[in-house]
Amino acid sequence: MSVKDAVAKRFAEICAQRNITFNELAGISGVTPSSVYSMMDPRRREVSVTLVKKLCDGLEISLAEFFTSPVFDELTQEIY
Repeated sequence: MSVKDAVAKRFAEICAQRNITFNELAGISGVTPSSVYSMMDPRRREVSVTLVKKLCDGLEISLAEFFTSPVFDELTQEIY
């Protein structure tokens, strides 16, 4: 699993746990819904750290809390 895929999966997990939609996540984070949906799109290969931070701020969690998840233990090497 790539870093981008893991980030998208983690946000999907948190949204499901909190019973919020991606549109609601965008609203509480002060970003456009298209930014969130773009990040969730499996065809997209990049995600910005700034977007991750804004979404974490909206969810009122730290970056450390976000990245402390087993999903990030499954990452494949990014350098080939």
